[in-house]
Order: sequence, then C-alpha cells, then structure tokens
Amino acid sequence: MSTYWKHKTVWITGASSGIGEALSQQLAARGAHLILSSRSEEKLNQVCSTLPNSNMHKVLALDVSNQEDLERVLSDSKKITKTVDVLINNAGISQRALTWEANQQSERLIMETNFFGSIRLAKEVLPNMILRNFGLIINISSVVGKFGFPLRSSYAASKHALHGYFDTLRAEAQAEKKNINVLMVCPGRIATNISLSAVVADGSKQNEMDPGLSNGLTPEYCAKRIIKAAEKGKSEIYIGKEQLLIYLKRYFPGIFRKLVSKFKPK
Repeated sequence: MSTYWKHKTVWITGASSGIGEALSQQLAARGAHLILSSRSEEKLNQVCSTLPNSNMHKVLALDVSNQEDLERVLSDSKKITKTVDVLINNAGISQRALTWEANQQSERLIMETNFFGSIRLAKEVLPNMILRNFGLIINISSVVGKFGFPLRSSYAASKHALHGYFDTLRAEAQAEKKNINVLMVCPGRIATNISLSAVVADGSKQNEMDPGLSNGLTPEYCAKRIIKAAEKGKSEIYIGKEQLLIYLKRYFPGIFRKLVSKFKPK
C-alpha cells in the first residue's frame, strides 16, 4: 500500500455517504488525517466512528450551498482548514428536469452547491498550500461535465464550470512553478443516493432511485480509482462505461447528438 497519504490532512466534503464515505474509509486506512464535512453532523459522527484511528479525524459540518453558513463555519475553523494538504470537493446535487421547466431557484441551488461551494473551499485552502508549496485539489465532476444530457441542463453546466475553473487554476499553478495539482474526476453511473436528492423542476427532491444508478459501479470501486489516480499525479480520469460518450462527442459529434437525444435520461 502506498505511503502517499500517511499523515496528510485530507478534507472531504459530502463525506456522510456514497463516494465521500468510501473515500473516507479508504484514506483513513492509508493513514490520512481526515476532516469530514457534509450538512449532517450526526451522519458525519457515525461515519467517523467507523474509521481506523477515529480519534485522529475531525468533523466539520457545513452546507456548501449556503454562503452565509459556509462563511461562518470557515471563519470559526481557520486552525483546522489551514492544515489541509488535500481538498476533495465531493459534495454535489443532481437534477431531473426539462430545461424549460426548471425554475431559477433550483438552478441556483445546483450552481451554489456544485460550483460556487467548491471554489470557495479551494480559495480557503490555497493560500497555505502555496506557502507550503504543496497541495492537491480533487473535484468530483461527472461525465456530463464533458457533454450535455437530457434532464441535466444546470447539473451539466455546473460540472462544465468546474472544469473551466480548475483547469485554469492548474495552468496558473504550473506557470508559477507551484507544486499544486488538480485532479478532475468524471464518474458515470455510481450506485449512490444522488438521484434521491436530485432536484426536479420546482426545486423539490426527486426522492426516487434511478434504475441506472442502482445498477452502477460501487462507490468503493470509484474511490479506489480516485486514490490511485491522485497517487500517480493524474489531471483527469473517467470512471465507467459512460466515458465512451465523451469520445463519441469528441470524434463523432453528429452521431453523438442523435444518440443522446434517444437516451432514457434515468
């Protein structure tokens, strides 16, 4: 097992379930010191209690979609956040709504959660990463960060925005000779509860598991791929058979457009 993570402080958002929880388990087993974040302190404490060396990890409950709450928590937690070596922006919310039916409130919630929350946390940890000349930011994007897909207009837009922002950050860090890497992770269907909390047209939760997701890859497999890619210094990885659509759009855009319009979005 690699010693890359030993004694590193890793901040994981969306750590109470799914990919975030799987990353927490595997990184704790590799000797990392974790900061676990999500909206539910109770769920975070449950996850933390199951981790190896549970007393070495910290719980920091926050809502990345709520700017006022986020600023309050960050202001009170400077001693914790300034130690971060690796930030994993995993918190996110999906969508199940036709473009012309989705209300603006639901679209803003998606952007605040998936994009603005992620860049705010990055700005929180970057100054000390720059001072130490070491840092890694991992963003859990999606295959739809590379193309549009029915019922996912604002979700796809938020993930596209992540790529534009953090590809730029990576280039700037390299130009300034800073030892700070960015890893963009583009999973396809992973068997998590993301479809349960996905917002529909009026902004309410779908509260339904998509059949495609329930048959998707496991969060544990996804976490292993992410960890291995980070250790190798990768900049971008695709996980799952849905990555074929990325190449299809790149090399055969006309065929892609015809094909994707026929997909059953769930």
